[in-house]
Amino acid sequence: MEIWLVIAIAIVFIIWRMRPVKGTKTISTDALKGILNDKDKVFVDVRTTGEYKARNIRQFKNIPLGSDLSKLPKDKEIVVICQSGMRSAQACKQLKKLGYENVTNVRGGMSAWRG
Repeated sequence: MEIWLVIAIAIVFIIWRMRPVKGTKTISTDALKGILNDKDKVFVDVRTTGEYKARNIRQFKNIPLGSDLSKLPKDKEIVVICQSGMRSAQACKQLKKLGYENVTNVRGGMSAWRG
């Protein structure tokens, strides 16, 4: 009986972690392709330096999760990506707490990218 409780709690936790942050937009990797050359956006990849070096999208700047995000411009849209969308969701949450208004998470991350 208690194993089911542990499983249920784990499922609720995963769903809670994956839910979008209030005020954060979410886009697909297909939608991302259409905005990559928009100069009014700042593209941030929050994966580790090793992950970024192995495979990245040229327009994205590598700022690993846990780094200081407060130096990003507040007058531009910040588009965030990671491997699956979990770390980028965390980064979006941090950006919102820092007062960033225009924050977008790339759903599925690099795992979903077919560029």
